[in-house]
This record gives sequence, C-alpha cells and structure tokens, in this order.
Amino acid sequence: MKSAFLPDRGVVKVAGEDARNFLNGLVTTDLDRLKPGLGRFGALLTPQGKIIVDFLITEVPAGHGGGFLIDCPKALAESFATKLKFYKLRAKVTVENLDFGVLAAWDGQPAAQPDLAFADPRNETLGYRILIPEDLKQKLSDLIGAELVDAADYEAHRIALGVPRGGLDFMYSDAFPHETNMDRLAGVDFDKGCYVGQEVVSRMQHRGTARTRSVKVLLDGPSPEAGATILAGDKPVGTIGSTSGGKGIALVRIDRVADALDAGQPLTAGGLALKLAEPDVVRIPAKQPTA
Repeated sequence: MKSAFLPDRGVVKVAGEDARNFLNGLVTTDLDRLKPGLGRFGALLTPQGKIIVDFLITEVPAGHGGGFLIDCPKALAESFATKLKFYKLRAKVTVENLDFGVLAAWDGQPAAQPDLAFADPRNETLGYRILIPEDLKQKLSDLIGAELVDAADYEAHRIALGVPRGGLDFMYSDAFPHETNMDRLAGVDFDKGCYVGQEVVSRMQHRGTARTRSVKVLLDGPSPEAGATILAGDKPVGTIGSTSGGKGIALVRIDRVADALDAGQPLTAGGLALKLAEPDVVRIPAKQPTA
C-alpha cells in the first residue's frame, strides 16, 4: 500500500447543534446519509449552479467532539470558511479553518482504521483519506502499513482514474457539476432537499443538457501544457488539464468531439496528438420515445 500527504488540501470544521441541517441546506450532497467513518463528495455552488468549491466531507465521532470535517483545496479553505460564516445567520454553528491536511492511501487495505479516516466515495480505487496534521504523516503511514511516497505519485493515480481536480482540470466558479462528472462520482444527491444552485443542476440532469464533460485522454508522446486548447482539425473542442505518464484529463465539448470522431479528424493539443481513452463517453444516448 502507498500513502502520500497532499500539501494542496486543507480542512474546514463545521460544528454545533445545527451543523447538519445548516450544511444540508447549502451543499449538493445529502448529509443525512453521512456518519463517522464514511465520506461523501459534494460542492458548494453559486446560485447559478457553478462550483465555488468541491470537497470530501466526513462526520466527526461524538467522542472527538462531533461536527463535520471538510477536506477541500487548501487555497480555498479560508474563503470557503468565510462563505459558510456568511450563510450561517442565526444557525447555531461554528466554522473553523483547521491546521490539518490529508493523507491519501491507495493500492491496498489499511492494516488499521485510524480516527478521521474514510474511503474515498468518488471511486473505490482512489483509496482512503485520513485527516491529520502533517507532522503525523509518517506515523499514520506506518500504522496503516503504507509506504510514504511523494504527492506526485497520488496525482498520477488520480489522473489515471480520470477524476478531475479543481484548478487544473476545471476552473472554480466557471464549471457546472455535470461538466466535472460530479453526477457520475456520487457528488450530487438529486433526491435531497433544496440547496444553493439546485434548480440549475436539476434542470441539467432532467433535460440532459450537459454538453461539456471531463474525459480521460491518452497522449502519444510528450504532454501538452495544462490549459492548451484541444483542436479537431482547426476547430477548438476543449482544453487539456492535468497529465501524467501518458494519460490526462481534458474538458471537452462532447458533441464537437463526437462529430470529429465520426469525421475521422485527429485531436491535438499544442501540436501534440491525443485520443480519448473511452470514445463512447462523448456519445449522448438517444432519448427513448414515451408511450
């Protein structure tokens, strides 16, 4: 088993008697389905339905004070905490940006189950998350029987699985949950009550109007620079995101890419060839006629 401390991740704590209901009214995931030892994937959206910050969240056991810990991008942790405080009004909650980080562990089962650990809910192959101060990374790695490696190794693992990362594979405040595959990664609970941006997200779900998607790509040779425009012939069809070891993640207009594939047009980014790892993901299923 391998583990890596992720220096780009921060942890925000939300506690208090109203914490569950407070968060449930704001974010895309259903906190009524959360309990200690489990994790959920979700996001806080703008009223227009775009992602302000995506995160993983777990419940703190009562013996450790209760509340919820939110594993989010470290660069956004302070502004996220501030946004939550703005929303709290008279709710009996406290919001705190902790001096914690995230230890990711994958390629095996942990030899022990530490406190504040949970399986990554987005994809079981991603492994586990443990929320700890950085100075405990070696101790926790030893406890679970993992070899502590560089964070770049985890990035390669994430990219190979095609799981998008905000700030690299999409831009915050500029992408809808469907565009980053949150609907396919258990990040949106469509049957829960209201939350910020729900109307737009529900409309996209029911009408099938998502035309932009994050997809896995295979690179033939060197990697294009992140942010490079993907072309089908001379027509822009998307943007390359993070890459590693001949694999990458791209944000593409699936209808335009499907047209390019049908026409036999090659895809390039920065003059370098690439292809879809799973070409069928750009095919929009035909709607079935209703009786």
